[in-house]
Order: sequence, then C-alpha cells, then structure tokens
Amino acid sequence: MPRSDTTAADLLVTEAAALPGPAARILLVEDDPGDALLVEELVADLGAGPRLEWVRTLAEAGERLRTDTPDCVLLDLHLPDANGLEALARLHQIDDQIAVVVMTGLDEEQTGLNALAAGAQDYLVKGRVEPELFGRAVRYAIQRKHAERTTAALRASQMRAQENARLERGLLPTPLLGADRAVEVLARYRPGADHSLLGGDFYDAVQDADGVVHVVIGDVAGHGPDAAATGVALRLAWRTLVLSGVTGARQLSLLEELLVAERRDEQTFATATVLRLDPVTRLVQVRRAGHPGMLRRAAGVSSWLEVDGGPALGFVPGHGQWPVHELSLAENAGLMLFTDGLFEGHVGDGSRRLGEDGLLALANTLPTAHPDEFVDALIERVEDQAATAGGLDDDVAILYVRWRDNERLTQ
Repeated sequence: MPRSDTTAADLLVTEAAALPGPAARILLVEDDPGDALLVEELVADLGAGPRLEWVRTLAEAGERLRTDTPDCVLLDLHLPDANGLEALARLHQIDDQIAVVVMTGLDEEQTGLNALAAGAQDYLVKGRVEPELFGRAVRYAIQRKHAERTTAALRASQMRAQENARLERGLLPTPLLGADRAVEVLARYRPGADHSLLGGDFYDAVQDADGVVHVVIGDVAGHGPDAAATGVALRLAWRTLVLSGVTGARQLSLLEELLVAERRDEQTFATATVLRLDPVTRLVQVRRAGHPGMLRRAAGVSSWLEVDGGPALGFVPGHGQWPVHELSLAENAGLMLFTDGLFEGHVGDGSRRLGEDGLLALANTLPTAHPDEFVDALIERVEDQAATAGGLDDDVAILYVRWRDNERLTQ
C-alpha cells in the first residue's frame, strides 16, 4: 500500500552528510607521467587537501573502482585503451555514480564542453590550472554529482508514490453500492510498520441488480509491487465476475486460475473470504479460502466465527473445494472481516503474538458503540499492544458489514 516515501528534506540531509570533507579521495586516470606529476603538484599545493591515487589506463581504473569508490575521478580523454568521449562513456558504464572532471589539452576546450553535455561534472584545461581553480573544480564537481543523485532519488521517490497511489486505488476501491442499498459496508486500512513496502491486502463490495450485496476480502502472500499488482488483478477480476453473475465456488476457481497465470513463482498464493448478503432472507452465505475467521458482534458482545473452508487460492491449483456456509444475521448484529495483520503482530516484549484469542479479548473490552467507533477503537487498541514491539508487522484491511436498516441500533 502507499507509504510515506522519502521526502526531499530527507534526501538532502542524507546527501549533505555524505559530502566529503577537505580530504576528498581522487582517482587520476592519466597515462602521461608529466601531466600526472603536474596534478600531484596541484594537490600538494592545496596543503591538507585531497588524497590522490594514479592509474594509467581505463582498465586499471575499472579494477580500482570495483574495490573502492573515490569521491572524484580526474579523467584524461587520451588514454591507451580509450580516446575522447569514449573514455567518459566507458567510465560511466563502470560506475555512473562518481563525480568526473575531464582533462583536456589547450586546443580541446570544445571537447571539454562536449564532455559536460555527456555527463561530466566539470573540465580542466591542462596548462591553465591553478591550485585554487583545481581545488574548486574538484569540490564543485563532487557537490554537483551529489545534487544529481539527490534529484534522481527524489524523482524516483515521487514516481514510486504515484505508482503506489494507483495500486491503492486498485486494492482499496470505493464499494459499488446503490443508493437503495440494504447493507452498510465500513472499510478500514492500516499499513504495517515498514511503510516503504506495498502489501497485497485487498477488499471490495458490490451490489447486484437484485439488491444482493457481495463482499470479498483477501491477502496475497508477500510484499512489494508484485504482491500488490496480483491483489489488484484479483480484486478487479472478482468485481467483474460478480457483475457478470458468476458467484460461489466457480468464482473462486476462476480467481485461482487468474492467480496461477499471474504469479511469478509457485510459492505465491492468496487467502480470501467472500460473502453473499441477501437483504430479503437476511441470510449470509460464506465461502472461505484459507482466510482467517471473522468477528460477529451483537448487542456489544463479540464472538469468533470461523466456518469450514478450503485451501488458499493457488495452494493446490485445480483441487480446491470451498464449501458454502449459510448463517442468519440478526438486525442488531454485524460481521467484521479482516486480514491476518490485525492479530499476527507481536505484543509486549515482542516474544509473543496477539493471536485470535487476544484479538477477541480486546474486542470484548470495548464498550457498545456504533460500528465505525468500534472498529477504530479496536485498531487503536491493537496498535497500542504492538507499539512496544515496533508496531504492526503487516498491513491490515478490515470490512464491517451489517444490515442498513439497523442504523439506530448499537453494536
């Protein structure tokens, strides 16, 4: 799910802390001993300035860069194994995160400008370099490269945030319920402790043409874009199947076929619970595919409800059986579905988990309240329990459903 990605201020602070002090490390790539001696003298004139290491070829530079990373590379454009801008291009292939200052001859200033356009941070003309100019060029080149990296990282962070927002809309949609809906659906989502990762929790609710409300909640194993994308695909497929009139075990079989086709490895599976709520009969049909049970709340008392079910989707492809369980839902009752992040988090000193029993006990400590107050209070209590262990380990998605005409009744 979308996370609060690295901010511009965070990146700037990180980069500023990484900027080298006066003793910057410079790698000189120069085959002419005379020119190398001039550079050594420039470095010496700076006093307690940069530390210089000299190699004669680009191949030697590549070996050096594979074991250590200097702050700046001084690159001659006329080397035995690379010439002109080819030398700069090959250096970037080896490591494109290092500041580069190219060194040109007296009659090659245009080449230096071309090198800037090709990605170098600065250029120096041999024979026209004074110690102060040399030191400033190296220092500014390092700072420019750090600024480039900061800008690139910020751009990537913004792109990730945009991608995450699109995935969130796919995973956590607005329920598709009509104005005359007979079922109230309350949805909540909380990210886990690691806000940088996406989870595969998803949910949806759709009312069909007959007024029957269909609900799904699910969880794709794993984290990251792959899990989230699979969750989006399953959620969209589920909505499409409901609108097409495909329900029951056939619906879960088709979702499993989609999961198997979309997953990257055989270890990827998804749990799910689907409900069919008929406002005329006041009956609820439940099918469970490896998903946790749910809470039934009536008159301020919560109980654990876990009906018979089948395996998670993708666990034994083509062999799953998901029996239907039918239950009557009273006017003063509600069902709360959730993903396992709500009860699998560590509590106390982190050596034990809250568990299903612990979640039920917490739910029954809460006073009678409207469903949204109850759900929010339960989430807050669970988060408080997990706080000393670093917060919730996993994402949490919650759906609370009840008949809409019990608006004045407390839960």
